Formats: sequence, C-alpha cells, structure tokens
Amino acid sequence: MAFRFLKTIAAAAALTLLPQAASAQLFFKDPDFKPGAIAASDPLVGLPLPGASAAEYEAHMIWNMRAGLNVAALQCQFAPYLRAVDNYNDILAHHSKELMDAYNTVGKYFKRVHGPKQGQKLFDDYSTITYNNFSTLHAQVGFCQVASGIAKEALTRPKGQFHVTAETRMRELRNSLVPLGGERMLQYNPWPLVRQLVLPTFNEKCYDKKNRLKKKCRGQYVTV
Repeated sequence: MAFRFLKTIAAAAALTLLPQAASAQLFFKDPDFKPGAIAASDPLVGLPLPGASAAEYEAHMIWNMRAGLNVAALQCQFAPYLRAVDNYNDILAHHSKELMDAYNTVGKYFKRVHGPKQGQKLFDDYSTITYNNFSTLHAQVGFCQVASGIAKEALTRPKGQFHVTAETRMRELRNSLVPLGGERMLQYNPWPLVRQLVLPTFNEKCYDKKNRLKKKCRGQYVTV
C-alpha cells in the first residue's frame, strides 16, 4: 500500500514540477521554421550532384537527413530529455537497410561520375562538408528543437520509409539553422536548460529492510 502511495506522489510531482510544454520543450511557443515538402534535387537539401539520377538524389536526401540528425546527437546533449543520442541510435537500427542503401547509392554516384579513385575522395569530402553544413552555434536551440521532433517522427515510420520523413522535414531542418531574431526570441524557454528534475526510482530494490527509501534512489535537481 505504501509503495503504491509513493508512486502516486511521484507522478503528481512530475506533473507539478516538470515544464508543461511537451511539444515545445525549448520554447514557450514553437517558432515557425516554414516547414514543407521539398524535392530531393532542391539545392537547399545539400551539396549539388550534377548529373545525378532520381534515385541518387533520393539517396542524397536521405543521407543529408541522417547527417543532420547525427550532428544533432552530438550538439544537443545539453538537453537530455530530447534523447538526441538514443533516438539517433534507434533510427540507425530501425532504418538500417534504407540508410545503408542510400550510403552505397551516393558513393556509387561519385565513382560513376569521377572514377573509382577520385570518386572515393570526393565522396569523403562530400560527407565531411555535409556534416559541417549542419553545425550551428547561434541557432543551436532551434536546430535541436526541430531535430528532436524529426527524430521522433522518423521512429514512427515503418522500415523503408525514412525517405518520407526526409522529404517532408528537410526544409524545416535547414531553416532551423538560421538564428531566430526579433520578437520570436522572447519565446525561448531557458528553464529546461538550467535544471532537470530526476525523480526517485520507485521499486523494491530502492527500500531497505525497514521500508526506508535508499539514498541512491532519491530525487534531486541536477544542473545540465
């Protein structure tokens, strides 16, 4: 009975103390990054691929989206609740075949157009520049907000449909790399970045023989 009561108290504490903005974790109101579908051959997607086929452009779109989420996994760890690393790793596992096919297709494009040796070098350069083009400092909060939402959506897609998320969210991801300005900056919510509430883990192993909560299981505020 006491155990169930404590679980109820923990749930109430979570609702009371955690920020109440599930869909806008880093902003009081989500900024408008002008979302919308984009063609795989659109210059906004990434580096140009002269002479690429439709299949190669689609692979290019997929690989750019994966690169963007990879950068987010590295840059967005300041907000653990975004689960940037965990979600990215889950995407790699869930969409592994589609991502590997995209990697091979883009690599073959460079070898087809530039020859095996030069093509491999240019593909390596393409990969490096693609990563760098997603790196941001002044727009990091907006980028992390958008990337987090995209990663969560990608995990809801059936295997083989990562390209759908890429096509519908790439424009938004690219737009999020532009720093917000003017009145929209007032929508920024600094609270989640300052403190994170870690609630006690309520299970039998957290209690001693006198039914007292062990210290290691107690909730505490930690700076993130």
